[in-house]
Amino acid sequence: MLIIPIKDGENIDRALKRFKRKFDRTQTMRQLRNRQAFTKPSVSRRAQVQKAQYIQHLREKEEI
Repeated sequence: MLIIPIKDGENIDRALKRFKRKFDRTQTMRQLRNRQAFTKPSVSRRAQVQKAQYIQHLREKEEI
């Protein structure tokens, strides 16, 4: 549960902006999306390896 204290005289837009920023940092939506469907450990591991290969490829391409 996120609690955003609002100071006296503070604009509601600023408080809303702080709430949105805090909400994004907690990655709540990402967790909810991941929990919607079960992914096998082998599939998640394969996705990690593919992502690492892609990033490595980009870094090698950048060095050349």
